[in-house]
Amino acid sequence: MAKISREEVETIAELAKLTLSDEEKLMFQEQLSSVLEYAEMLQQLDTSDIPPTTSAIPLFNVMRADEVRLSLDNEDALANAPDAADRSFRVKAVLD
Repeated sequence: MAKISREEVETIAELAKLTLSDEEKLMFQEQLSSVLEYAEMLQQLDTSDIPPTTSAIPLFNVMRADEVRLSLDNEDALANAPDAADRSFRVKAVLD
């Protein structure tokens, strides 16, 4: 039975920069122990007949083909711009 110690919970909390009460430490000790017990149970499963996969669901590429086509001309692109000059968008300076 995998059991996480109170000291391990305190170390994890310190690494996560968490301040835990004594009740929270006990609660997390029980919860983390439960997670480790479940992981230990999963380790006992025979997966030798299961092929390795990168995903549990079938995936496919949903991106469109990269095709050359007409784009907006400069005037149309700048038509709704709040500020434009010299065929470009004008924006406020971000850095001083």
